[in-house]
Parts: sequence; C-alpha cells; structure tokens
Amino acid sequence: MNEVVLYDYWRSSASYRVRIALNVLEIGYKTVSINLLEGEQRSPDYLALNPQGFVPTLVIDGKTLTQSLAIIEYLAELRPECGLMPTDIADRQHVRALAYAIAMDIHPICNMHVAAYVMTIAGKADAREEWMKHFIADGLRKLESMLGEFDGEFSFGDQPTMADLCLVPQVYNARRWGVDMADFQRIVDIDAKCAKLPAFQTAHPDRVRP
Repeated sequence: MNEVVLYDYWRSSASYRVRIALNVLEIGYKTVSINLLEGEQRSPDYLALNPQGFVPTLVIDGKTLTQSLAIIEYLAELRPECGLMPTDIADRQHVRALAYAIAMDIHPICNMHVAAYVMTIAGKADAREEWMKHFIADGLRKLESMLGEFDGEFSFGDQPTMADLCLVPQVYNARRWGVDMADFQRIVDIDAKCAKLPAFQTAHPDRVRP
C-alpha cells in the first residue's frame, strides 16, 4: 500500500472522525497539518488537492478522498470486518441517519466560518458563543431522542459505528462551548464508553495538537 496521508486540523470535528476511523482499522498514516486559523486551507497547493478548501483530505491507495463521511464509508467498505457500517441494509440506514443528524444538521451551522460570519452581522461580542450553544444543544436534544430508539452499548449496537465517530467529536465541541450536557445522558454514556477505547483516545485533539 502507498503511504497514507491525512491532511487535517487538530480541532476539526471532521478530521477527528477520520482519525478515529483510521485508528479503528489500524491503518498507519502520516499527518499534514492544515492550520485553518492561518488560512492554509486557502493556499493554491491545498486547493489543488481539495477544491472546497476543507479538511480532512485523505490520500490512500493512490486516491485523493474528501468529505469525512464519504471517507469513512470508503474505509468501511475497504475493511467491512471492522464494523463501522453494519452488514444489514436497514441497519446501515439507521447508522447513517444518526451520523447525518450530527454531520449534516449540527456541524455545518456551527462550523468556524459560519460562526465567524455570525459575529460580523450580529454586532455583539458574545454572539458566536450564543449561536454555538443554541444550535449544538438543539441538535443534541434531537439526537438524544433518536438514540433512545436503539439498544446497545454504543449509538447502534454493541460496537462503535460511523455514528459514534460523529458523536464523539460533537460532544468534544459541545463541552468546549460550555453546553450543559445534563439532559443528554445517553449521549454522555456513549461518549464515556468510546473514551475508553484506544482508537478514540489516540485521535483526541489533545493528543494530536501540533
């Protein structure tokens, strides 16, 4: 296999998801840090690799992959025995629904460039914090209800799936922004179980910060 290279930013939720996936599959990789705060994602070299200027980008098997969930599904199909996606078609739909509730409904409106723009139009210093707390808490409340439909140690069943790879980074962000997690006990319990697993531990932002 050619060298696997992950272009990421240590605090990016999307990058965090892919780091966990690579660890679950025990795929070694080289990291290239793209500093979003310094605008490195807008450099001509990086835009040639990822025209959206987002992280992560994964170079694997001679291919350049973008969009974290598409990357995770590629990895899950590469190693189906890893269990990141269930074998049953209906079960896969459930896992996607949970993952999408985070990655497509919470994450986009709480992304760095969105929150930064909110500050420019709101005209008050604490607008970004209010925005983040409101939308993260609202999204987690809905996710908590969705998770109540399923049994198991993790989001769906008794082993981590793509849904958990999305949940853990979102909980990290929720705590970072001071969201009250008291009403999200199922989410907190799942996060605590994931935190005991080496694949999640070594992907944590505090472990990979440059």
